[in-house]
Parts: sequence; structure tokens; C-alpha cells
Amino acid sequence: MLGAIFIHPAAAEDPVELVTKADHIRFPATDFQVKVVITTTSADSQPDVHEYQVLSKGNENTIVHTTEPASDRGQILLMKGRDLWVFMPSVSQPVRLPLSQRLTGQVANGDMARANFTGDYTPTLLRTDTINNTSYHVLELNAVDRTVTYHRVLYWIDKTSYRPFKAEFYSLSNHLIKTAHYRNFKQMEGEIRPTELLLIDALSNEQSLLVYSDMKRRELPDKIFTKDYLKKLE
Repeated sequence: MLGAIFIHPAAAEDPVELVTKADHIRFPATDFQVKVVITTTSADSQPDVHEYQVLSKGNENTIVHTTEPASDRGQILLMKGRDLWVFMPSVSQPVRLPLSQRLTGQVANGDMARANFTGDYTPTLLRTDTINNTSYHVLELNAVDRTVTYHRVLYWIDKTSYRPFKAEFYSLSNHLIKTAHYRNFKQMEGEIRPTELLLIDALSNEQSLLVYSDMKRRELPDKIFTKDYLKKLE
């Protein structure tokens, strides 16, 4: 008599690997720079536009240099790990800031300075959603501690391409703060990446559109990611 044949189901996707793959689609894992233009619109005001130059080394070191408007030009954010400082030309010493504090419009400091989810959240694979005939992994991301930008995130990742599709950001009291939509995927630095991130406030419906361009891989020495070096940046 032949023995029983056991067929093992395919192993479930590792949620940490899913988040890592999506992060590497959004931004290179190596040193890079990118230009970011943020346009914020609301029902009762004129569009507000800010421009930034971002230098990033992994997920632990980032510099966000404000280039427009002229009134904010020269302001620099420095992130090392989850520590964040702002340098302003009119102030002699850098000032410590939380990642969750608003930078402009619907954009928090952490949205610019620490944009990857890997390392900041513990992911759990919840379910699969089908939207417009495309299947998505839906993950729940819970903050590893209170220093990260958001307490909880629901994250939709394309099951086939691993591209990020949508994210919902929640407060400590579990209220929806805003929703992010990853859009306009184009070739940038060896990968098809989202060149637009649309953030929509859950209450006011104010919107901030982040447009990424001129992405370049660039070797960035560790010495520039220091408070003493901020004044030397061009």
C-alpha cells in the first residue's frame, strides 16, 4: 500500500519582506538625492508650494534642505536614526523636533525625513483586497515605539509587483488622520517608482501632493549627517 502524499500549501508571504520590497520600490536602498515639490491645496486658500532637496543614506540618515519659498530657504532638517533636528539660518543652534510634527500642509517631518516603513513598524498581513481587478496585500503596521511618525498604518501593496498603492495613517486613539495614494509610476534610478504621493486629510480634505524628480544615486559621506556640518551645506 502506498503511503499518503502530503501537499504543503505555499508558504505565506513574509510581511517584513513585503514592506521591505515596497520600500525599495519607493526609494533606493543606497545613497541618493531627490528633488521634492509639495503643493498643498484647500477649499479656502490659494495653493501653497514648497520645494526641497533631500539627501538620504539608508533609512537612518536624511537631510531635507528647503529651497523654496525664499522666506524658508536655507532651513534644513537633519535626521539620524529617529532623532530629528531643524537648523534655521536665524538661529545659532539646531532645534530638536518630533517626526510627527507638521512640515507643510499634510506632510509631517517624518514623511520627508524618514519615509520608509522598514524598521519603524511591526507588520502583520491582514488580508487580500481586490481593487479595479488588481489584488493587494493589506498589512497592518504598528509602531515599534512612540517616536515614529504614526502610531498605526494600514498599507496596500500590489501582490504581483510589490508596488505600494495606498496607506492609511492612524493616531494613538486609532482615528484616521490621513490617506496616502502612491501614483504616477515612472522609471527613476533603475526602478519603476511612484513619482507622486498624494496625502489627503481625513477631516478637512486638505490635500498635499508630493512630486519627486531628478533622483540620482550619490555617494554621501557620514560626516555630512552631523549637526556641526549643517552650516556647510550648499
